[in-house]
Amino acid sequence: MPTMIEPKLIAGNANQPLANAIARRMSMHRGMDVGLCEARVERFNDGEVFVEVYENVRGEDMFIVQPTSNPANDNLMELLIIADALRRSSAARITAVIPYFGYARQDRRSKARTPITAKLVANMIVEAGIERVLTLDLHATQIQGFFDIPVDNLYASPIYALDAMHNFRGKMDEVMVVSPDVGGVARARDLAQRISAPLSIVDKRRGKPGEVAEMTVIGDVKDKVCVIVDDIVDTAGTLCKAAEVLMENGAKEVHAYITHGVLSGPAVDRVSKSVMKSLVITDTILATDSVKGCKNIRIVPTAPMFAQAILNTWNGTSVSSLFDHKTLGPIYEGLYAAE
Repeated sequence: MPTMIEPKLIAGNANQPLANAIARRMSMHRGMDVGLCEARVERFNDGEVFVEVYENVRGEDMFIVQPTSNPANDNLMELLIIADALRRSSAARITAVIPYFGYARQDRRSKARTPITAKLVANMIVEAGIERVLTLDLHATQIQGFFDIPVDNLYASPIYALDAMHNFRGKMDEVMVVSPDVGGVARARDLAQRISAPLSIVDKRRGKPGEVAEMTVIGDVKDKVCVIVDDIVDTAGTLCKAAEVLMENGAKEVHAYITHGVLSGPAVDRVSKSVMKSLVITDTILATDSVKGCKNIRIVPTAPMFAQAILNTWNGTSVSSLFDHKTLGPIYEGLYAAE
């Protein structure tokens, strides 16, 4: 019997590059090779998901790396079926590493006769045998309460604080953090406090669902380098409109830090033609060729943070220590060298 159970990673097809990057970072931290567990995740001709794990996982501490991004249903089923395969193979513990938690926007009943799908997905994850969830920037933090298992919700704001202090050095006194709506104020305030910047809000009012009728800027953004902060950018319509409104109100530049780059439909084209100088997203969702080719979209890695969070979960140390950008500084030193 081994004296210590090592953490083992396995990945679905949703974001293999991120899974491989996490494995490489864990190998660096551990000083030994941490590879992805050999498995095949395939489809039958009718679209059914089939999983076969080639390695012995009996008694192992398993981590499944699988965001539930587009196609959300396929990637969610892969996650559940991998978990079932591991549970039936006598894995000691199964942790789902879900960098992007799909269906999170359906976290409440906004109208009569609508579902709370985020809760349904949480039930499915628990029923599949997953014992812990590790995710990043849940759309609503109360989703953690939908689970009857521990949930560690990491934050992108410490990474973005490092990025902002690196890329806006010399003009930090001009930076103003902007929330694109009233509901996102807490997220924007968090980054503003980390980089000691003032906070502004774009108040949007909708004429009808999916259509923004009016936007008003709360706060003086004249001659400021505005940084819009949010968790999800989907079609980018509201984001690009907010950037225009900020420029009309006298902003010097507009940038955006958005955690999850869903970027569906016309989003990339809108961003490329917008007044924003840059849109910074993370790699939680596998970037398409059009996203990679867009001149004003930049992707920052989450693998260093996820790798450390997985190791902290495995060895029983604090995951909340990664909420502090000063703790993440050494982990991201190769990207944001100490000034």
